[in-house]
Amino acid sequence: MGLKILNIAPGAVSGGCAIVMINDGTAPQLVDAIDLPTIGVKAKQRVDVLALRAWLQQHKPDRAVIERGQAMPKQGASSGFKFGRGCGALEAAIQLLEIPMMIVEASMWKKTHRLHGKDKEGARQLALQLFPSAHALLARKKDHGRAEAALIALAGVNHAPAA
Repeated sequence: MGLKILNIAPGAVSGGCAIVMINDGTAPQLVDAIDLPTIGVKAKQRVDVLALRAWLQQHKPDRAVIERGQAMPKQGASSGFKFGRGCGALEAAIQLLEIPMMIVEASMWKKTHRLHGKDKEGARQLALQLFPSAHALLARKKDHGRAEAALIALAGVNHAPAA
């Protein structure tokens, strides 16, 4: 039986989640991908942890790989706080469901896939090539968060899970 990996590309209130099935001897399969669920509007928008929990319980991942969140240069204090709150909510939801979690650097998974900087569309196009049967999950240009989450899985699969 394969390894079902949850992968998250966090955003302040955007981003994506993906479930990738890794089986020895066969190509990885993108099982499902969603935009990060949110509630609230504008300054009060936040991660909908109850919707995320329901999605995670439906898929029952064996482990999680999440990109480490960090403040960006020239990011305002309010935006930085909102992003940090979102990353904390994601990590808490994963830990409360007792899913082993590994945090990876953006530079690590992007280097693995030869992606540079903030090339969101490049990540989506690569994910479409690597997961051709999942075109419907990645069809829109705004599905780059889902695509990045799927790519994080492939980069993280060869690394041992860490607490």
